[in-house]
Amino acid sequence: MSRTPRASRGVLVLVLAALTMLGPFTIDTIFPAFEAMATDLRVDKLAMQQTVSVYMLAFAVMSLFHGSVSDALGRKPVILTGCGLYALTSVLCAVSTSMPMLLTARALQGLVAGAGMIVARTAIRDLYDGPEAQRFMSHVSLVFAVAPAVAPLVGGWVLGWGSWRTIFWALAAYGALLVGLAAVLLPETHPPERRVHFHPRPLVAGLVRTARHPGVQRLSGAITCNFAALFLYISSAPAIINDHLHLGAQDFGVLFVPLVACMMVGSFLAGRLAGRRRASAVVLTGFAVSLAGAAFGVVHHLAGGSAGLPWTIVPPAAAAFGVSLALPILTIELLDLRPEARGSVSSYQAFLTTIVNAAVAGLVSPLVSGSLLVLGVVAGGFTSTALALWAWEFHGSGAGARRSQVLAASPVPSGSAAATTDG
Repeated sequence: MSRTPRASRGVLVLVLAALTMLGPFTIDTIFPAFEAMATDLRVDKLAMQQTVSVYMLAFAVMSLFHGSVSDALGRKPVILTGCGLYALTSVLCAVSTSMPMLLTARALQGLVAGAGMIVARTAIRDLYDGPEAQRFMSHVSLVFAVAPAVAPLVGGWVLGWGSWRTIFWALAAYGALLVGLAAVLLPETHPPERRVHFHPRPLVAGLVRTARHPGVQRLSGAITCNFAALFLYISSAPAIINDHLHLGAQDFGVLFVPLVACMMVGSFLAGRLAGRRRASAVVLTGFAVSLAGAAFGVVHHLAGGSAGLPWTIVPPAAAAFGVSLALPILTIELLDLRPEARGSVSSYQAFLTTIVNAAVAGLVSPLVSGSLLVLGVVAGGFTSTALALWAWEFHGSGAGARRSQVLAASPVPSGSAAATTDG
């Protein structure tokens, strides 16, 4: 059952989606500016990759605390503080005059960028139950999934009429805009009577309980590995565009426009199918499409096919569709494992996903992006691992099947899930 006026739904979608995209959008916006930044700061491409790594590592560490703190202080104060500090740290990035200064600013940016994404996702489950929660989450997940794909296009556009510093000034303005939107339009979804005592020891203890919960481990791992398959293609975009397709810095749309289109279609279908099809069937379809795309890429290159359009775009486009179809349901199922501590659950999942994505961008992509065949094999491996973890939770514990039935049937009070899944 919805706990907000129906008329506010569209506004909430826009505000929460804008908050959710902040973290992933900040990672990829600077990709088109790498060459200009390297020249200006007198560093090589490997050093530029560290601007992504330090951001993601800081993001991951602080992700452990954003949601837990919001369980104690409320969702809105954490969002407002995080977005305000994000705007300030983006200014520091824009005025950096050396690589050490930029890396420090990026690390500070990463520490605060996750507040909007993590807490906004938690607020959705505070407000909605059942199929309505799935529909709402599908809208917001669309933006979360699209953000890494759109970001390089936006970064390239900004770079076209400014400098690499202009990109960070634009991010600072976006952070300030989010402060204003959240302050005026976002309700507090976690009232005082539902909050936990703000003290480091119980907050850390709650986070430890969340991290040790078998279901949280399995579903967080499934979400992480599923998205890692898509993020591998996104982080390998420079190699795909420049090295394999022999295109230029202004041609990233060749890859990202199809990705965005597939994500939009997948998220639209996830919302339309809410309450009409079993959630498990929708998730399984998402995994199947992603695996089919990876298999197509592998078979194409084993058969002697060369890199070219449109065949090179098929595997990442399939991954984009599959991820966007499954992600809303997986996220809701995860948050329902511990309804009394959704903030800490969201924090743990964000931490795990960010750590893995940092490894994908900094280690895996440089190793495998030189071969489209290997790229497809590794992406398929990520998706297969995600499928195995989800199947383990869904079939092994029995709780996943019950949650799927709840999502596919009528809305239920948010606390009811705890009776069958927490333990």
